Order: sequence, then structure tokens, then C-alpha cells
Amino acid sequence: MDSILIVEDEDSIRSSLKKLLNGQHFSTSEARSIQDALDQFELSDFSLIISDLRLPGAPGTDLIQLAGDVPVLIMTSYASLKSAVETMRMGAVDYIPKPFDPKELLDAVHRILENTKPARPMKAPDLSGRGMIGSSQAMKAVYNIIQKVAKTDATVLIHGETGTGKELAASAIHNESPRARKQLICVNCAAIPETLIEAELFGHEKGAFTGATDARKGLVAAADGGTLFLDEVGELPLEAQARLLRVLQEKEVRPIGSVKSRKVDVRLVAATHRNLKKLCEQGRFREDLFYRINVVNLDLPPLRERGKDILEIADMLLAKQCEKLNKHGLKLAPDAIQAITTYRWPGNIRELENSLERATILCDDNDQITHDLLGIDLSLVEIDESTSRTTHSSIRHVNTDPPEGLSLEDYFTQFVLEHQEAMSETDLARKLGISRKCLWERRQKLGIPRK
Repeated sequence: MDSILIVEDEDSIRSSLKKLLNGQHFSTSEARSIQDALDQFELSDFSLIISDLRLPGAPGTDLIQLAGDVPVLIMTSYASLKSAVETMRMGAVDYIPKPFDPKELLDAVHRILENTKPARPMKAPDLSGRGMIGSSQAMKAVYNIIQKVAKTDATVLIHGETGTGKELAASAIHNESPRARKQLICVNCAAIPETLIEAELFGHEKGAFTGATDARKGLVAAADGGTLFLDEVGELPLEAQARLLRVLQEKEVRPIGSVKSRKVDVRLVAATHRNLKKLCEQGRFREDLFYRINVVNLDLPPLRERGKDILEIADMLLAKQCEKLNKHGLKLAPDAIQAITTYRWPGNIRELENSLERATILCDDNDQITHDLLGIDLSLVEIDESTSRTTHSSIRHVNTDPPEGLSLEDYFTQFVLEHQEAMSETDLARKLGISRKCLWERRQKLGIPRK
């Protein structure tokens, strides 16, 4: 049975919470303040802590550090965007406004407990020094695979959208491996002309072709003893794929124009944003090579699926830009954080980094970065006209008219809070018959935090 600690100074709310949770067969304990909780209990004994934000003596957010790995759900009647953002940035697992909706609170409790159970036995490796940041469940799974595969010489295929950090993942695999003291050679296969890719990778003899004035050993040989990272491996021409297959099978490389091969000890990590299996079906990628490089598959999640990781990444990137441009003390304004967490970031981390660099350049010293400085193309979050027409048609079959006596703003708030766990921003906008841009603006105006 999961045990939950309730830290709340109002007797009526504490009693209601206890009754609600006990009805769901949770074991509950109570405290009126943080000091009261510390005096009575060992925080690590609980599965979850639900705390009011404003408590006598110290704020509920202090429990986030004191509780260690135990998730803390913050609850407050001061339901503003700024409060929500700050508690999430400090590490709260979620945020519930008061007066709370019983169903919403129970859904949050079940979701938190379900998400934390599988993660507790597994401690993810600390890869922050390798440039990888984030503690979401998706990233914990990535860290776990990196930790296991790095100790071996197995070939790894990293798959992810553009800008998700595939090179960082390859670097982490290399740096955590026994080959860390040797070279990591990174090659972007899409950036090298097709006529030169074989010579670049496998080397050539003097006079092997026009322009080959000197012999060159190639990048595969340069990675001998270390790791070769081939980004966008799906762009390799078929001839180069055949040579790469020989390197993997025979552990040797033969430069263009040479009759001799040399042995190489290279660990291969490849990456792509394309569907290699489909390319195999189209005859554009060798099937035997695909199975050779797809020994361990590592899928990197896009930024939009990494939850509150985006705030941690944004803070890191902003600090990096402040240091680079000698602008210290800049912070993200609440409306900028709302925009960052609402926008879908098709270019992922690379796009976020460019956006923050732009904002840092344009922002005045010792000021907050507002959403207008980010340069986010809000047209990318609007639904098109054909979708809008379909939306208005479908809304006739879904009752979205406010109940009698309820204002439009109150109904909007109630509808969003009730459905945002089960719906994406696009689905919410469609149900309400508005664009994603309009949904974002109303969230900002009404102070409704995005989960």
C-alpha cells in the first residue's frame, strides 16, 4: 500500500484530503507544517508528499529538497502562472490549484505514483558533465541504455528528430566506455559531397583520383582504438555502405587506390532521423548493413515529449548565452516560460538554443526575457482553416456551451483543467473551437498552468 504524507495547516482541507485518499486505499499521515512533519516522520518512508505552498514557518517547496527522491505535489489557493512555474522549476512533480477538484487530484496522485514506481530501483547515471540534461522518464530510459551499452563494443544506432542531441548521446557512450582515452571521430555524412565521402572515410593513395596529390589514411583509420560516430548514416551512398560493411565484418579498411588493407579496431555509433527500414525496402540502404548497425537501438525523445526537462534545458542554455555575451542576471519571464512549454519546438534543442541566443542579444541588461524576444513563430501552433472548419462542425456534437450561470472565462478554466491531462494542446483548441495561439494567450491571461 502506498503511503502519502499530507502537509496542510488548514484542518478542514487536511481532513478532506485524508478522507479522499483513504477512500482510495492509500495510507495517509498528517502534519501541520514542515517542522511538524520532520519531528514526527522520516520523509523517505513515504511514496508521495502532498503539501500546501504557504505553510507556517517555511514554504511547502522546502520539502522538495528535504524529501530527496520522494515526489512532492504542491497545492495552493494562490493559483497563478508565476507560482506554478516557480514550483515546477524548483522540482515539484506537479501543481494543483485550490480549491482542488477531487477527480483531478486523484488522477494526479495515481499518475505520479505510477510514473515513479519503475524508476526508483534504477538510478540513472549522472551524464550532466557530458552535456546531457533532464530527469524525465523518457530520458531516464535513455541514460539506462547508455550506461549498459557503453561498457561493451556493441554497435549503436541512435534515432531521433533533428536537434534532439544525437551527437551528445554518442559522446556520452564514448566517454563512459573503456575507449574514452582514445579518439571520438564525428562525421556528418550529409555534409560531405557524395563524390568525396568514400575518400574522407576510408582514405586514399596518392594519385588514386584527380586531386589526390597526397596519401590520406581516412577518418575510419583515425578512429582506430576509439569510436567512430556517423551522423545521418542514411545519407551514405551505396558504394560507401559496402565499404563500411567490410569494416564492420572484417575489422579492416582498404584505402581507395590501394591493394593492401589495414586492421582497425573501431567502435561504431551511427545516428539518423530517417526510417532506415523503409530505405532498405526502397533499395536505398543495404539491408545487411542495417542489421549490422542496429545491434542496440537508442531512441531520443523530442523536446515536446520531455515534460519539465525543457525548463532545465532552457536555464542551462540561457546561462551559457549570458556567459558568452557577458550579460549576467537575465531570467525568463513567466510569459516566456509559458511560451517555451507550449510551443512544440520542431527543431528541438537546437531551435531552443537559437531562440534563447536571439533573446539574450536583444534583451536589455539585468532584465527579464519576455516571450516576444524569443522570436517563436506562433503560426506554427495555429490550426489551419480547413481544420478550423472541421472543428466548428464537430463542436456541434460536443457540448462546449457554458452551463447556465457560469462565465465564459470560468468555463474555459474549468474545461482546460478537466481535460488537459487526456488531451494535447491541439485537441483542447479544437474542442474549444479556437487556435492553439488563442489557447496559449488565454492560458497566459487566466494564469492556468500547462501540465
